[in-house]
Amino acid sequence: MIEAKQALRLALHQALQQLLDQTAPAPTAEARDSLLGMLPTLAHFESPKVAAHGDLAVTAAMALARPLKKNPRELAQALVTRLQAQSAVQRWVQALDIAGPGFINLRLAPAAKQAVVAEVLVAADLFGQMPPSGRKVMVEFVSANPTGPLHVGHGRNAALGDSICNLLQSQGHEVLREFYYNDAGVQINNLGLSVQSRLRGLKPGDAGWPEQAYNGEYIADIAADFAAGKTVQADDRSFTASGDVSDLAAITQFAVAYLRHEQDLDLRAFGVRFDNYFLESSLYSSGRVDDTVQRLVASGKTYEEGGALWLRSTDYGDDKDRVMRKRDGTYTYFVPDVAYHLAKFERGYTQVINIQGTDHHGTVARVRAGLQAVGMGIPTGYPDYVLYKMIAVMKGGEEVKMSKRAGTSVSVRDLIEWTSRDAVRFFLISRKADTEFTFDVDLALKANDENPVFYVQYAHARICSVLAKAGGTADVGQADLSRLVAPSETALMLKLAEYPDMLKRAADDRAPHDVAFYLRELAATFHTFYASERVLVDDAELNRARRALLCATAQVLRNALALLGVSAPESMARDAAAEDLPALEQGA
Repeated sequence: MIEAKQALRLALHQALQQLLDQTAPAPTAEARDSLLGMLPTLAHFESPKVAAHGDLAVTAAMALARPLKKNPRELAQALVTRLQAQSAVQRWVQALDIAGPGFINLRLAPAAKQAVVAEVLVAADLFGQMPPSGRKVMVEFVSANPTGPLHVGHGRNAALGDSICNLLQSQGHEVLREFYYNDAGVQINNLGLSVQSRLRGLKPGDAGWPEQAYNGEYIADIAADFAAGKTVQADDRSFTASGDVSDLAAITQFAVAYLRHEQDLDLRAFGVRFDNYFLESSLYSSGRVDDTVQRLVASGKTYEEGGALWLRSTDYGDDKDRVMRKRDGTYTYFVPDVAYHLAKFERGYTQVINIQGTDHHGTVARVRAGLQAVGMGIPTGYPDYVLYKMIAVMKGGEEVKMSKRAGTSVSVRDLIEWTSRDAVRFFLISRKADTEFTFDVDLALKANDENPVFYVQYAHARICSVLAKAGGTADVGQADLSRLVAPSETALMLKLAEYPDMLKRAADDRAPHDVAFYLRELAATFHTFYASERVLVDDAELNRARRALLCATAQVLRNALALLGVSAPESMARDAAAEDLPALEQGA
């Protein structure tokens, strides 16, 4: 069906162009150029909300009605006439109907729907993926300062960032995963003082305990390992403790390495990796921050007032000008951000995506303003941002606000230990990034269709069980797919055929939640098929065709789950209370 949809999309494009060329009175040259520019958007298919309306729908006639000053139903009829003359339509379409104000509904020929099974089986892990595009994209995510364990907000960041990287790679882009963090400054100094205070026998609440100290139990663990002279190894640094309580610099370096190692453990438990680590301190040591300020001053986009240096960020859409250098000579935090993004651009990454919490929304305009003011031809929307809201955690019907280990909030590792990596990863991308979300630990442990990740994984496990009982997979490549004509089979094939277009949209929109939604729909469509048809039938050809369909379904489930960093188990334990999901052992 993928071949059929591609051919039909080209046929629709040609039919639309013919319609524009033959419309009377002819639009002006300017209007025609504008309409031709719309063709790539207009030449696409939608899925009708009601299956009885057909398999594909075209809404182009209604979109063209106003600019062409024509009745949309008349345009739809003219478009249908031109479509019927296209060879691809004659080959792949069984019927064309006009409905409502100008919808065109296409009912595909059975062979078009059945073809997707073979397409999935041939492409296997690559089904839905595009060839190399030649585009380089950097995605910066997590970027947590090494002052404590990764909390659930970092977990949502990691799940979003990693899934977006996977989506972009599925579209043929070369993706670099980058982790940026501050290894110096006030917070890091407070970290060192916190550990030093523990080494001196103090604890939170004692007289002399620093007011801005970190209070989690992990500070005591760092102090103990420093006193023992241990060596810690993180992905980007290592350090051996001296055990000297008076050496604050060494204590601080050890604490940073220790917590970077802890973050690495969290990320490995989460199945997330990075290609590069970038230190904020390097922006200062390399002179990049000073150089960026000099460039901005030279561009004429700064001014002095009240002893401070200001950026004319209102020239670029910001709501007010921003201080770059304070009266005490120190830079505000957005200045190194501008320097960092200049470094990204100079490294050849003309497309950059940052995953950040919505509390960082104020930095978007000022960072972009700084990059525009430098005058290097950086695109106005550079960098792109995906902003996400923080999440709440519920357990036992109550909100969990504290973690003894973290001292401030629930950590990523807490969630994984309470549930599973699969549940955490799936849940954290199951809603749009900019929406509120509550992680329900009890729901994540349920073994029924209320739990979305269980529901999807169970579909894959059920298919594996059915295939094992119904004859395996060795001969499915020779299946007669024309035997797949039952309504539930057709619905499942149509859902499989949606996968490549869904992937492209999800990648374009930075929307991994679309993959989670699709997985639930595919699982539901499969479960409906399972309830309607048997695979273990006496008709050998029908048996083989249905096994081929199940193989294709399992493949797409695996492919989509992998993009989210979630496993596709071949067997699963079930809760006895899950009465709405018949046991795997019931048969095929």
